[in-house]
Amino acid sequence: MTRSFRKYQGLGNDFILMDGRTTPLPEMGGDPAKELCDRRFGIGGDGLILALPPQQGGDVRMQILNADGSEAEMCGNGIRCFARFLADLDGSASGTQWRVETPAGLMIPRLLEVDQVTVDMGEPFLEPASIPTNLAAGTPLPDGELQVAGISLQVAAVGMGNPHAVVQVDDLESLDFERLGPALEQHPAFPARTNVHFVQVHAPDQLQVRVWERGAGPTLACGTGACATVVATHLRGACARQATVQLPGGPLQIDWDSSNHIQMAGPAVFVFEGVLPAAGGSDAVEAIDCASLCSDGCIRPEACPSAAAREQAMTFLDRLSLDDMVGLANSSLEERTRRRAGF
Repeated sequence: MTRSFRKYQGLGNDFILMDGRTTPLPEMGGDPAKELCDRRFGIGGDGLILALPPQQGGDVRMQILNADGSEAEMCGNGIRCFARFLADLDGSASGTQWRVETPAGLMIPRLLEVDQVTVDMGEPFLEPASIPTNLAAGTPLPDGELQVAGISLQVAAVGMGNPHAVVQVDDLESLDFERLGPALEQHPAFPARTNVHFVQVHAPDQLQVRVWERGAGPTLACGTGACATVVATHLRGACARQATVQLPGGPLQIDWDSSNHIQMAGPAVFVFEGVLPAAGGSDAVEAIDCASLCSDGCIRPEACPSAAAREQAMTFLDRLSLDDMVGLANSSLEERTRRRAGF
């Protein structure tokens, strides 16, 4: 059995997605997330996300596996990509929303125009046991001084169905990020490890964040982390309840509304699709020579690997007049002739 996949990214946080809602996903063996997410020997990604049948009355269930093979309770960029994935497969229109079952509870993403998706991320967790953290409960959140890699850091803890550590700094550029990120991720104060966010406040509604994700390392964006950062920074009195969080991959709009729910809005973009071989590991993506194998018709109409490229080519050709096509062909011939002659 072949295994089709699609890849999506949200602000550079990229994921491999596979659909198992109606047909069971084939057994992949080994450690599929680690193998598929490897950027040299696999497809490459920050995580593997599976769409599965619901178990608790929702519309669909989402399972997230980090690039190191561990399972994540929730991922903000991941659930936006998940919604875009479902919409693309099912032909859903703008305004469609799904009740998505996750280990962090029921999440409700809603499709907006173009590539935008908004998600009701629910309420933040501020009790230490629910995060989880060994930092003492505080008013209004767990917030204490920790020794991290020989440095004293003031660390706040917030849960978004997964744990987050938030450290406010004066200057992100001078931060020893590569040393402090992994050290805080594995600090004993966070028994399940933690996502780590260093935040610089530029204005009450403008935050800049660098992210070290649990199980993935440095990433370009973290949706749940952006939510947790706004919560922690607001409760520390340094920002408003509504803010733009500028991540290395781009901005997310976060609104901690009056109902205590956090609304997150940002992009989710299709990257490419493919098919893994029916046998073996994830060391190669199955290639199809459409010119020969599909001479009598597409052999894989349900997941044609050339469909997107063909559609782009036809869209391009539809915009050209006959004169434009002749001119393009002539210029291409002239260019090839010049290259052969060494000009």
